[in-house]
Amino acid sequence: MTGEAARRPNVPRGERGATTVDDRVVAKLASRVAREALSRFAESAGQVPPGRRTPHVTTSVRRAPERNTAGRDGESAVRRQAVLGEARMHITVELGYPSDIGAQCAAVRREVTEQLRTWAGMDISDLTVSVERLHSMHSRHTDQERVR
Repeated sequence: MTGEAARRPNVPRGERGATTVDDRVVAKLASRVAREALSRFAESAGQVPPGRRTPHVTTSVRRAPERNTAGRDGESAVRRQAVLGEARMHITVELGYPSDIGAQCAAVRREVTEQLRTWAGMDISDLTVSVERLHSMHSRHTDQERVR
């Protein structure tokens, strides 16, 4: 490995390639993390039909601007590490009812933000979690048309 490193030319930072993360990859990661966060709420997870448990994620990713690593602006060394971009997301979920809807949405927001920062090096600038549908245990009975 030492010989390989010695053969590589010294390329200036501005001329090297960049790592990018595609919107679809970020959306898949966010969907997985959101599904895992919602699975911890047993009272809600059991009421949502199996085909409707995967959250739908819409995302837009911007590549991070080139940062000056001089450090005179007061940023810590950890913060100056490679941030691959900034994402804006809209996550749509279906939840069981009755359940703590606010706690579930907060868990999704918190965990998606933390995990995308850890796994993909992404900052989340805007994250909206919306509930598309609530599933009641009474609505799963097919022999009744409506619950009154």
